[in-house]
Amino acid sequence: MKDIHEVLRRKQAQYAQLGKQIEMLQQAAEKLREVAPLLAENDNEDDSAVLAEVDDENSGAMSAKAGAQSSSAPKAARNTTPRWP
Repeated sequence: MKDIHEVLRRKQAQYAQLGKQIEMLQQAAEKLREVAPLLAENDNEDDSAVLAEVDDENSGAMSAKAGAQSSSAPKAARNTTPRWP
C-alpha cells in the first residue's frame, strides 16, 4: 500500500507544474494577440507580391509546356506547390 503523504506530495508537485505551464501558455497567448495584427498586415502586402510573381512564372511555364506538348495528347496540369492559408 502506498504512503498517503508520498501520493499527496507527488500530486502537489504535479499541480505546481501544471500551474507553471498554464501561466506560460497564457503569456504566450498574450504575445500572440499583440503580434497577430502586425503579421496580418504584413502578410497581406507580401502575399500579393508573391502571388504576382508565381502567376508570372506559371504562365511562362504553361506556355512552354503547351508548345512542347502540342503533338501529344493534352494532360491536366496540376500545381503541386503547397500553399499556406
